[in-house]
Amino acid sequence: MPHPRHPYFRGLSPTLHISHRGGSLLAPENTLPAFRMAVERYHTQVLETDVHLTRDGELVVFHDDTLQRCTNGEGRIADHTLAELRRLDAGYHFTPDAGRTFPFRGQGVHLSTLGELLRAFQGLRFNIEVKPDVPGIEDAFFQVLREEGALEQACIGSELDVVGERLARVMPDACHFYPRDALAAFVLSLRAGEQPPEEPRYTVLDMPLYFGDVRLVDELLVREVDARGKWLNVWTVDDPEEMRRLVGEGVGGIMTDRPDLLRRVLDEQQKPR
Repeated sequence: MPHPRHPYFRGLSPTLHISHRGGSLLAPENTLPAFRMAVERYHTQVLETDVHLTRDGELVVFHDDTLQRCTNGEGRIADHTLAELRRLDAGYHFTPDAGRTFPFRGQGVHLSTLGELLRAFQGLRFNIEVKPDVPGIEDAFFQVLREEGALEQACIGSELDVVGERLARVMPDACHFYPRDALAAFVLSLRAGEQPPEEPRYTVLDMPLYFGDVRLVDELLVREVDARGKWLNVWTVDDPEEMRRLVGEGVGGIMTDRPDLLRRVLDEQQKPR
């Protein structure tokens, strides 16, 4: 699978080890302890994460619109200042054993800004989704990436096509993944044996492995994506057998909540037979 020409992929080759939210089944998702574990223990090549805008215009690393699932706080992120969010326990609800223990509760795990994350792992690659459709969020996002010198280390985008289009307009030279509707049009065309729409703005397909019971990714799809100079990452895969199959099919990257299992599978592939 040849590399796309975008500088983001310089020095990288399939199959990439991508830690989804840092590895959310091993540590509190989208927190520095999770990211640090993925990098230091499992040698992840890409950190996948999400960003939201606070009430006072700061970009924080978090997936949900609301705070309840992952912290001891309540309400919408957009209604809180960064200072208010800093006081929350971002490890409060994490449990590795179905609620018997909460090993990160009260251990000083807090929400981080995007700038803090980029500074903590300089030179590493990131896959960053801008979550909300907030006017001007693309400009704030661009400013942080530029200030941290991370424009070539980040593959960026949004599930929302309107946000993805704004990001592409503000940062035309960045590596962008397909938003939802553009991705569906591209993949459905390929699966129907048709020529997909020309879309030079987007380089990467971040897509689910299954839609219901239908497995969307196979070797033919990988070849067709590659033939068009695109790159395909699959989410969210936590089963080692699926990981092995995807590696054999030549996917560009695997996003997982279990970076420990993916590391084991990738290391197996590299051992001499």
